[in-house]
Amino acid sequence: MKCPICSDENLVMADRQGIEIDYCPKCRGVWLDRGELDKIIERSGQTAAPAQPRQDSREPSRQSGDYGYRKKKKGGLLGELFDF
Repeated sequence: MKCPICSDENLVMADRQGIEIDYCPKCRGVWLDRGELDKIIERSGQTAAPAQPRQDSREPSRQSGDYGYRKKKKGGLLGELFDF
């Protein structure tokens, strides 16, 4: 199938955790077939952790010893699915 945006580039199919994702290697657009978005939403809801209260980012917490530096986030389900 051709990319709807680039029109000259073929879409590449990738299977990520049982979900078929079509993407364009040129423009990096992602296309999903019917029902695939529902699967992604369902799985991301299962793996999502409860939200933690946010601290005011203008004033770094010296108690935790991080001095305003943020740790790199772990790749979640969506990061794994769309890591091309």
